[in-house]
Amino acid sequence: MKNRRTFLKNTTLGALSLGVTSMLKLENTTNIKSTPLIMCDPTTKDFYGEGPFYTDNPPMIDNTKLAGPNEPGQTMIISGRVLNLDCNEFIPDTVIDVWHANDAGQYDNQGYTLRGFTTTNEEGFYVFETIKPGKYLNGSSFRPSHIHFKITPPGFPTLITQLYFDGDTSIDGDAAASIDSGTYDASNRIIELSENEDGILEGQFDITINGEGIAVGTNDIHLDKGMIYSASPNPFMNEVEIKYGVFKSAKVGLVVFDANGRQIALLEDQPMEAEKYTSIWEPDSFLPSGHYFIALRVNELQVHYVKVVKV
Repeated sequence: MKNRRTFLKNTTLGALSLGVTSMLKLENTTNIKSTPLIMCDPTTKDFYGEGPFYTDNPPMIDNTKLAGPNEPGQTMIISGRVLNLDCNEFIPDTVIDVWHANDAGQYDNQGYTLRGFTTTNEEGFYVFETIKPGKYLNGSSFRPSHIHFKITPPGFPTLITQLYFDGDTSIDGDAAASIDSGTYDASNRIIELSENEDGILEGQFDITINGEGIAVGTNDIHLDKGMIYSASPNPFMNEVEIKYGVFKSAKVGLVVFDANGRQIALLEDQPMEAEKYTSIWEPDSFLPSGHYFIALRVNELQVHYVKVVKV
């Protein structure tokens, strides 16, 4: 593994740090959304609960692929991290059971097509690749495109919910997706999707749930410490350029993990001044294609991450 770093002077880092929260809410660079580590609103239940189409004992998702290679529809990748209710711990080994309709809005109620489960890795991340679900009639109106989730942290109760997608014209008329307050508030479960140059949709769904895990910081964690602005190209073949900012002088680490939570590369591990930086990750040729997570650590506190895809 080879790494190159360049240094960029940034005279406005102070202003950036003051406005970083609003920036993170709006950030939508190619295939990248920022993780809401300090947004501790719990992930809510969905009004429709499990619904009538769940099948017990689904198979484990094979190599992050929920949809088979010949499944019709637009490819979509959903990823995220599971955190506890204080957002100060990530939760490994959380079981995430997902199922959804096919491109035509139909469920496989005889087998396990578009049904499966995965678990969060040692860093609390999960990822799966599928197709965007089609809509189907629910009475006189169409249900918006959605994915069902059953989320079970080790030793804690299961949360059953649904994920929706920003811009779906059926959300406002849907009895569940349109709820914007209270127990079944779906507001934080309507996520943005971005389309990369290969026509693949990507979305990030970070889950906040009752559970116990591994500390990522204290309750007063704030994203005034640093952030990753971009990682490009994404997907990439030979190298990826990571642009990030450090808002206060600190010991900084820039770490790459694979989908199983194994550390693949350590790009930075040293004291750094409050500036903007760029690092280049050139993975070894034998590293397989797949999903990787790049995490920024400030004084051993993991404050931000992005996902990249090696092709």
